[in-house]
Amino acid sequence: MNELHKGSCLCGAVTFEVAGPLPPSDACHCRQCRKQSGQFFVSTDVPRSSLTVYGGENVAWFRSSERVRRGFCSRCGSSLFWDPNDRDYIGVAMDAFDAPTHTHIHIHVYVGQKGDYYEITDGLPQKQ
Repeated sequence: MNELHKGSCLCGAVTFEVAGPLPPSDACHCRQCRKQSGQFFVSTDVPRSSLTVYGGENVAWFRSSERVRRGFCSRCGSSLFWDPNDRDYIGVAMDAFDAPTHTHIHIHVYVGQKGDYYEITDGLPQKQ
């Protein structure tokens, strides 16, 4: 049986489906992710071909660097996507998925930029 993972923004104007299992997610602690999401940003990188977005006209894109754009709902502001220019995958926000996801965080990245108000104590690998 094929897995189908569904999710949405807070207001439901944008919904999506990912066909197949979700890869382990990463928690990004960089300043951009923290400012965009209000905390560190946890996403899973899925093949573009496995993602179907409904209500795409409600996705607004912000080019946060020359290499990446970030997608969010233009109605409610929910952070949804992390989209690198030249890759065959797109990052989808874990908190936008409906449960269960059947995956877990496997690594913390850009921990050198993490907020000073929290500690990472789960014992998972960390990259600066």
